Amino acid sequence: MNPTDGVISEAFDLYKKHFGHLFSVAFVIYAVIAVLSALLTALGGVVGALLSGIISLIGLFLVQAALVEAVADIRDGRADLSIGETLSRGSSRIGSVAGASIVAGIAIAIGFALLIVPGLILITWWAVIVPVIVLERVGAFDSFSRSRDLVRGHDFQVFGVIVLVFLIFIAFGIVFGIILVALPDAIRGFFSSIVSGSLTGPFAALVTTLLYFRLKAAKEGQGPAPGTTTPPPAVS
Repeated sequence: MNPTDGVISEAFDLYKKHFGHLFSVAFVIYAVIAVLSALLTALGGVVGALLSGIISLIGLFLVQAALVEAVADIRDGRADLSIGETLSRGSSRIGSVAGASIVAGIAIAIGFALLIVPGLILITWWAVIVPVIVLERVGAFDSFSRSRDLVRGHDFQVFGVIVLVFLIFIAFGIVFGIILVALPDAIRGFFSSIVSGSLTGPFAALVTTLLYFRLKAAKEGQGPAPGTTTPPPAVS
């Protein structure tokens, strides 16, 4: 059985059922980032801009890690962790997530520069590095080989899921952009920088985390069939 079958529909289902919780986790981080960045930018100069960029980058990695924790938590049908607990767990893995994300970003960019195909291959192989880091507690560099091992044998199916998510986000961006056109510039900036990420981030985390659990179950020849939602093992 293809472990990626129905992963998008399952992600949509969990997104709808737990929208408030997932949105809140992402929104808290994005809102804090926006406030701190605005304050640092107000300082002016190179230092303020540099610190603002660093805060934004750290926040992005925290969003990834925290949302993976949130998705793993709601797979049993309820949110057992508070927003604070979710952020705390995510922050404990932020260093490894940051290291892996930066290395992956550079490698994928180089891959795209080399006739695009190598970049697409790396995106597929490393599709679940963040869930691996957060849920298996492995280091940044070990996550690449672990993700590749989980994806192996399902490369085309995983790539298909990535393409579908990409198309969904394009459609969302078009609709969201049309909605924002009618808003004043100040409000438009708020929605584009905070609300957009808070809406799309949870769905991306849902897809990658569900992919991780499905691929892991397929690799080990055990666990729930795709589409079921049993609780994940406890993470210490």
